[in-house]
Amino acid sequence: LCASKEKEAKRKDASRGRILTNDLNVATTRARCCPLTKHHVLCAGEAVVHDGLKFRHAEKIIGHLIQRLNMQEAKEKIIRYYKGTEGEAVAVKLVDFAAQAIKNHKCKLTGFLSPFEQEMAGVIANSLGSLNVDFYGGYRGAERQRAAFCHEDFQGTPNFEIAVIKAEWNGEFARLGHRDVLGSIMSLGVDREFIGDIIATKDCARILLDKKMCEYFTVNLTEVGGTSVKTSVDELENISAKEERTKEIKATVASLRADSIAAAGFGMSRSKAAQEILAEKIKLNWQTVKSASQAVKEGDVLSMRGRGRLEVAEIRGQTKKGRVGVLLKRFF
Repeated sequence: LCASKEKEAKRKDASRGRILTNDLNVATTRARCCPLTKHHVLCAGEAVVHDGLKFRHAEKIIGHLIQRLNMQEAKEKIIRYYKGTEGEAVAVKLVDFAAQAIKNHKCKLTGFLSPFEQEMAGVIANSLGSLNVDFYGGYRGAERQRAAFCHEDFQGTPNFEIAVIKAEWNGEFARLGHRDVLGSIMSLGVDREFIGDIIATKDCARILLDKKMCEYFTVNLTEVGGTSVKTSVDELENISAKEERTKEIKATVASLRADSIAAAGFGMSRSKAAQEILAEKIKLNWQTVKSASQAVKEGDVLSMRGRGRLEVAEIRGQTKKGRVGVLLKRFF
């Protein structure tokens, strides 16, 4: 009877070992390609305890599973935060880039990002941990920049793979600007993420772009705004650091609404500012203003198509008449 009970106990123990082994295998497989659950991590941990010799490498696997689980939860939290905003699709893409950098312990390069998207990249790097993020747009002061997510173990220097091409035309017969150049680029079917800043002058424009796109542009960009252009590869060293003219504007507004601040900063009536917001020409912190009554706070940046941007440098409190004093910094 005792021998029979001992045999039965060994059989159950062996059966449990097979179950736990399966749980560990499932958890390991899911760690590579699927979303994890806490159940699989716990079962895998129990498998290690069950037979430490057989699973001598399992401790590393468990550590990896826990790290993956924490990162998965952080990713879901970030995506939920940006859900329903203009940045939702970009957030998903940036989270994937960051996750790849963490998984491979290497550096992952994004496309060109707007200032708002750069801010998102910084938030994602801080949230996921074990990650640094660097930005570069080809020259000092660039607005659109590429982000390099680098694992903390990465010892190299990020290669941002940025090139510049120069499109030239006869400035005496044609007046072309940033909008004309960008429109011609978009008509070629090129995604905006491949294009950085466009620096237009009287008779040429320098276009910063992903290095892989150089040949395509030199062959296909032959016309801008109906004017023939000559396109060639240029050097980044030929681009001077960006120098912006600024003007301080002291004003009082009825309230800290987007239309009030835009009217004061861009020199227009409040009703005109409301119309521009309705036409989606004004952005707040590089996101389209959803309503003329949207609140604005100190440090916010309002930009308007064709008019530059302005920063709410300081909110100075209420006047005797109940209006709000503000100091705005206009960039040209």
